[in-house]
Amino acid sequence: MRVHLITPVITEGIRTLDDVAPLMRDDLVITQSLLATGPASIECEFDEAMAVPGLVVEAIRAERAGADAIVIDCMGDPGLKAAREVVSIPVLGPAQTAMHLAAMLGHRFSVVTVLDSVVPMIENLAKVYGVGEKLASVRVIDIPVLELEAAPERLTTELAQASLAAVEQDGAHAIVLGCTGFLGCAEAIAATLRTHGHVLPVIDPVPATVCMADGMVRAGLAHSKRTYGTPRDKELRGYPEIGIARYGA
Repeated sequence: MRVHLITPVITEGIRTLDDVAPLMRDDLVITQSLLATGPASIECEFDEAMAVPGLVVEAIRAERAGADAIVIDCMGDPGLKAAREVVSIPVLGPAQTAMHLAAMLGHRFSVVTVLDSVVPMIENLAKVYGVGEKLASVRVIDIPVLELEAAPERLTTELAQASLAAVEQDGAHAIVLGCTGFLGCAEAIAATLRTHGHVLPVIDPVPATVCMADGMVRAGLAHSKRTYGTPRDKELRGYPEIGIARYGA
């Protein structure tokens, strides 16, 4: 089984295979790629739009290279629908996956994310995914994506404080980490919440989505081609990489 992780930015080192090594097993291999063209990070709708063409290219390449499933490494789920149209293997977005898990596991959930600019993106996704009524709040920690690794202790502290506020002030029964750059923080946040008497799930979107992709492949499931039909062949100007990826020329 091979799950390919597409990190939809151009920033070298923002994600490495070492980050996801704990998720691998003898029967589960994870590969990963960045974009050749796109934004340095995704923190708004513009960033997301700039990531989609490069992500589509990576999705096509991953399927042709033999990947069994694709996971998009961003909580904005950029290019999720487009990628599903151009490939037949399962393509999963962490926002869709984590939000539905949270809705299953608790009465209401909150998302803790990076910046105010991401809040409307998360709220809109919750509505599109049919879990808007379950969303208690979206809290921010005011740390840009490219600064997350600079101060890991501050990151964990800010996430724990925002999560605690979401539980005690907003009525959250589950927490979704609203940036895939928060990978590995869930356990510490859940432990902090327990010290305040709150026993509830804290969902780390990357491992949750990788596991979901693994399970879907093993169950023989993928997205419906009635919903995500293959695009008709037509002229596409200005995106030679997509043409090469699709047609080889």
